[in-house]
Amino acid sequence: QVQLVESGGGLVQPGGSLRLSCATSGRTFSSYVMSWFRQAPGKEREWVGCVTWGGGAKNYGDSVKGRFTISRDDRKNTVYLQMNNLKPEDTAVYYCAAGTSLSGTEDSIVAWGQGTQVTVSS
Repeated sequence: QVQLVESGGGLVQPGGSLRLSCATSGRTFSSYVMSWFRQAPGKEREWVGCVTWGGGAKNYGDSVKGRFTISRDDRKNTVYLQMNNLKPEDTAVYYCAAGTSLSGTEDSIVAWGQGTQVTVSS
């Protein structure tokens, strides 16, 4: 099994940036598609995006395209979510996840992190 630990969340003003990290341990990190999801209060969990082994393929949700970038460092077993031009509607708990598909569906996820809070507010 793979274990995931997110970090880097916090409070940021609208228009600002944050970078989240997800450190992994356990089974071979490079065999998984790594995804980010988020869940705002009172809303369902939303897929943000994902990246394949080696970073060769990426996919993003429509709400974050052009603002968020996912990357991974397979030597460090870590995946990153760079978030730019943040908006109040980006406020949510952000989750890192390991899975088997670029589809963004939760049934392809085999492991979840505990989540990190991102709050966008002035």
